[in-house]
Amino acid sequence: MGDREGVEEQRVDMWAAGDAYDRYMGRWSRPVAGGFVTWLDAGAGLRWLDVGCGTGALAATVAARCRPRAVVGVDRSVGFVASAGAAAPEPARFVVADALALPVHDQAYDLAVSGLALNFLPDPAAAVVEAARAVRCGGTVAAYVWDYAGGMGFLRAFWEAAVQVDPSAAIQDESRRFRLCRPDPLRALWVRAGLEDVAVAPIEVATVFAGFPDLWEPFLAGQGPAPAYVASLAPGLRDRLRDTLGRAVPTRSDGSIALTARAWAVRGRRPGGTALGRAPG
Repeated sequence: MGDREGVEEQRVDMWAAGDAYDRYMGRWSRPVAGGFVTWLDAGAGLRWLDVGCGTGALAATVAARCRPRAVVGVDRSVGFVASAGAAAPEPARFVVADALALPVHDQAYDLAVSGLALNFLPDPAAAVVEAARAVRCGGTVAAYVWDYAGGMGFLRAFWEAAVQVDPSAAIQDESRRFRLCRPDPLRALWVRAGLEDVAVAPIEVATVFAGFPDLWEPFLAGQGPAPAYVASLAPGLRDRLRDTLGRAVPTRSDGSIALTARAWAVRGRRPGGTALGRAPG
């Protein structure tokens, strides 16, 4: 279902370079993946499917912390799958595949999870149904997405600065475009997919930048909606945006910038079996 933009064809173009993504958003993906796994509180010996695995932050966290029987990550981006596979701990493995047509048998997994990807799919509802198909009766379908509306400090500062220098930027702000990334729409999506015992919770992580260049330079790499907007600007307007953002962010005496990022996590159980628990034996 990793943090991507627009229709699927755009997503592939914009999310191809694993190193650039890691500096822009991936470094925050790892701590939020840890919070998500803690919240799920799944047992050992389970089979995990990571849908929209991106550069593998969630799958690697599962492999390191959950003693899984298997972890399979799927993503449409060849570049991301290559990055994930290069650093994958056992038993994680990764394949190029579409979240809307998963290459797995029915009820093959105990959990189907997705990190920071659901809102970038062309049909999130169909993706949740497809994930539910992949888990056993009583298995868990779960995901998390960034809270673009109010929980992403550095992105909120970025778009406020962008609109100040270019009012037409407002239409590209993720808080307007990704209205799914809020508790009520997420809960409704899981309920409509036929999942039971649906729960939603916030996960917050610190986003501390060593200095303004550490915050600004990842926006120049083109990996994501905001960086793609920066790449579209003429040099003069780009410089105005940089200077406006630099004045707006709260800089500490040592030059560092301390903000926070919040994600919303959602989980539900496929009906027809008992709630997910520890694997027997």
